[in-house]
Amino acid sequence: MDTKGEAGKALCTQPNITLAELMRTFRDEAACKTLLRDMRWPDGVECPRCKSKKVYLLASKPWHWVCKNKDCGGRNGYRFSVITKTIFENTNYPLATWFQVIYLMTQSKKGISALQIHRQIGSGDYRTAWYMVMRIRAAMKDEGLAKLLGTIEVDETFIGGKRGKMHKAKRDAVGWGQRGKIPVIGAISRKGNLVCQMVEEVSANQAERFIRKVVDTDKVELIATDEGGEFRRLKGIGYPHETVDHKSEEYVRGVVHTQNLDNFWSMLKRGIIGTYHKVSKKYLPLYLAEFQYRYNNRNNPNIFFDVIAGC
Repeated sequence: MDTKGEAGKALCTQPNITLAELMRTFRDEAACKTLLRDMRWPDGVECPRCKSKKVYLLASKPWHWVCKNKDCGGRNGYRFSVITKTIFENTNYPLATWFQVIYLMTQSKKGISALQIHRQIGSGDYRTAWYMVMRIRAAMKDEGLAKLLGTIEVDETFIGGKRGKMHKAKRDAVGWGQRGKIPVIGAISRKGNLVCQMVEEVSANQAERFIRKVVDTDKVELIATDEGGEFRRLKGIGYPHETVDHKSEEYVRGVVHTQNLDNFWSMLKRGIIGTYHKVSKKYLPLYLAEFQYRYNNRNNPNIFFDVIAGC
């Protein structure tokens, strides 16, 4: 299949399964649990508590096993099912519905709200749909993401409404701009992934800690930022650092720019404003995890199955 569009621009990678195919293939619990079992234990079922493969299938209870390892279940045995210690545990909703919600979330570029999920799956209570999407967001965290290398852009942004458009009762007494907003810092490799996280403040110490955490010091070629004061000492501590001066309307100077990260910030904010309308500080890290995961897997046709594997 030709993956190039006009002027050599790459087309979006298509998912390897459509929603219609998903609903047809995983229409019952048996099909869903078979997929979960095979993805979770490709080398055979093992105990989720002690990792022992010496488990016994319960003939009287399909998709349930018992582990009688003396250091685990002992004589009585530890019973578990295919959904034990997954996001699907302790839920009464069919796995087929969970799969549909995961598919919708992975294929929506700017996200899909719990209210929209509530309408589409016909959940009796909005809180049920909210519970499902928040659990799925938690499963989208990129815990094992490799450190960034090559040319890297680092920037910060602020999440929150404009003070001038807030209700008078909700405005801070003084201050405009960043006051009252939630700071988020991010870094993106032009040949790889993106990492972003919420921070308490934007400062030189915070920026340095973040960069040391996510950037491969030995393989970084350039760190491009704007003129923000929090980045001024990067060159002094050994990083190849160059800046563009946005205040002077300088946005690109050769390979020095932050346009890729700015594009991600734009997508994130459009998702929050247009889809969710408001995101609290308490749950913002989960929304960031969702957008980060979807961005890093934007060319992954297997994204739906990868999320299932991480559940």
